[in-house]
Amino acid sequence: MYISRLALDHFRSWEACVLDFDRGINILQGRNGLGKTNIVESIEVLATGSSQRTTSALPLIERGSTTAVVRANVVQDRSKVGQQEPDREQSQENAAPKMLEMSIHARGANRMRVDSGPSHMMRDALGLVSCVSFSPQDQHLVTEDPAARRMFLNQSGTQLDAHYDNVLQRTRHIAQQRVALLKQLGHKGLQSGLDAGLQPSRAASRHEYGADPGFSPMQGSSANAAALSGLEVWTGQFIEAGVELTRSRIRIVERLNEHFSEIYRQLSDNRGEARLMYRPSFAEVIDYEQPFDAISAHFQRIFQGELARGFNLIGPQRDDLEFILDDVPAREYASNGEQWTLAIALKMSLHQALIDENADVPIIVLDDVFAQLDENRRSQIIRFAERQRQVLITVAAASDIPELSGANIIDVEALHDMSGFGDCPSASLPRSSDDDEERQKEPNDVKDASSALHQGGDDS
Repeated sequence: MYISRLALDHFRSWEACVLDFDRGINILQGRNGLGKTNIVESIEVLATGSSQRTTSALPLIERGSTTAVVRANVVQDRSKVGQQEPDREQSQENAAPKMLEMSIHARGANRMRVDSGPSHMMRDALGLVSCVSFSPQDQHLVTEDPAARRMFLNQSGTQLDAHYDNVLQRTRHIAQQRVALLKQLGHKGLQSGLDAGLQPSRAASRHEYGADPGFSPMQGSSANAAALSGLEVWTGQFIEAGVELTRSRIRIVERLNEHFSEIYRQLSDNRGEARLMYRPSFAEVIDYEQPFDAISAHFQRIFQGELARGFNLIGPQRDDLEFILDDVPAREYASNGEQWTLAIALKMSLHQALIDENADVPIIVLDDVFAQLDENRRSQIIRFAERQRQVLITVAAASDIPELSGANIIDVEALHDMSGFGDCPSASLPRSSDDDEERQKEPNDVKDASSALHQGGDDS
């Protein structure tokens, strides 16, 4: 697939702009601060419903605006990779371009429409674009905070599994409700009763209770009993959703591992054996075929700690993805160059998994990576880019432009001068006339969704 035209309204630093892209290599060149990364970020959000740069929708909207709109003409391309133009038979096989329109709201659920059709929740329309982004921050995937690796898992899952995002959002919502109850119980001083020796009793079985948290309401005031009863329900639902999400992530990592080791060997000239290791917080999912009772018992053991701290001590929001190099954790032993190679291999593995899943080649984004890489890795990335159907590259200086024949070079400074004052053609593109009407129909909990890109601000 490839994007033939991209239009932005009030997205990040862009008041309005339109870009026409070619099949093959497209290079956005301009000094830092002009908004090159913002342009390619809009494609990442269009593909995955999220951005590696933020967990909130608000930074994606131009300051002073309430809504950002991203429109893209997307072509499903059946031609051979590297072929400059499809032949006549391939042109007939290529599906007609789809016009995707994504609206991002400061308050309210983000929405998507296809070919000016009905407006849908954005999570219900994901999967129409596939994209793999490479950036200077990728090196830190190996060594830094697990949140970045969970973000990668979530973006990969959203593109590889049609049901993944719904499971993720449901798990986040349940986790938030459970945290609210833990804080409520802690605020009521229930912890002092627990310290005095009162303990929640073990529920008989998840089948008997329907949703087993690992405990039943303790004896005490009716208010405490009601709150604990509510916590029991939310904990049972958290286990159910968390197990489903954990199993989905296991499948995603297995699919990445199908390619990861071989790609790493190729990139490193056969120096080292690498693999990915998923570390779920609900480790019982790996140890037991039916892990629900074991996780319930785990929640019972940590109940006092959760009550004291007011947050979930276990769950998918604490999962991690570990890089193993020559049977040791790469986080502790890999050199700077090995970290780069591991990160590149990870993204290339996702690229290959998407081809396996969709029988189409995803769009590749190379965001300011050439200035960060040594000559060997630059060459590897260039060879990789030359084999793709569409590549979008951002560079700050002309000296950073790689030697790629036939590239479409876009002067971002000229584009910025033309687009920054509202005289860009995108300003006259049809806006979504019924977005406000659709938002009026949403339930209240959907309208107040500004804490996350498409529902769910908890880091799962």
